Amino acid sequence: MVGWQITIASAVVVFAAIAAVFLFVLAKVKPSEIFDLGHDQSNIDVSANDLLIVAIILGVVGVVLAGLMSWIITRRAVRPLGDALRIQRAFIADASHEMRTPLTVLDARLQVLQRGLAADDPSSPVVMELRRDARSLMDVVNDLLEAAEAASSRSDGSAAVKLNPVVELAVDSLRIVGQDRNVRIDLDAPEPLFTYLPAVSAHRCVVALLDNALRYSPDGSVVTVSLHATKTRVVLQVRDQGPGVQGISPARIFDRFAKSDTAASCDGSARTGFGIGLALVRDIAVSHGGTATVEETSGSGTVIALTMPRADERP
Repeated sequence: MVGWQITIASAVVVFAAIAAVFLFVLAKVKPSEIFDLGHDQSNIDVSANDLLIVAIILGVVGVVLAGLMSWIITRRAVRPLGDALRIQRAFIADASHEMRTPLTVLDARLQVLQRGLAADDPSSPVVMELRRDARSLMDVVNDLLEAAEAASSRSDGSAAVKLNPVVELAVDSLRIVGQDRNVRIDLDAPEPLFTYLPAVSAHRCVVALLDNALRYSPDGSVVTVSLHATKTRVVLQVRDQGPGVQGISPARIFDRFAKSDTAASCDGSARTGFGIGLALVRDIAVSHGGTATVEETSGSGTVIALTMPRADERP
């Protein structure tokens, strides 16, 4: 993108300079002499047509050279940043792996301690809060690990994946989450669709979108998951009947740890943060040539769409 921006800027400068020179020459020549060669021996006979052709050739050559140089310079300038980013992702993945096991052991020991306490023990509430804090730390570590894994994965475009079974599995897994509040999940996927998004990544995206929809769905409402396609794209839509995105721009809910000015959760948590789940969805989609957007949001609900390149059906 930087290379293209430099190329466009260089093209504007080159053509502006050529236009200025051409206009200056025209201003110095009488209208009757523009297409009529003179016979003054002290001047070089150059017609306006020749001048225009030379200007165009010089402009095209200048733009091509500017684009080539900008591409080379940009690649050299960005390479250290790419190396630093890869090192950072590797560190996050390694640190998350190392922290996951002791946090799991800590939660297990707190669980044993909690079971061994009497119901009227005054330390029971403290132990319960410690378990809640340990689970929160585990969620953060898992999110960091998933972010590093999603950022490092790239589609090779060689394997088409049938998306319908992946979506059905994610829907079946999340239905139990909405049962306590009588929130139903409906699936509308009338035809088999294929994409190059790996099954694991697709499942992670659907689960994150459904988890977000269930969190903001009121009791007794319906979350609708629909899967359809155009000639070149596969579109997964998750529609809820919640209060809509409030206190933050809809485009910003895909930012990491984005926070809203208004607490609008219907699952009893009243959270203002969006965590890292939706950010992972966008990262996975972009890394495989897709997009994640908020198509509409209002007081009657929100629709989030995951769009991916469509693959040909394969046996």
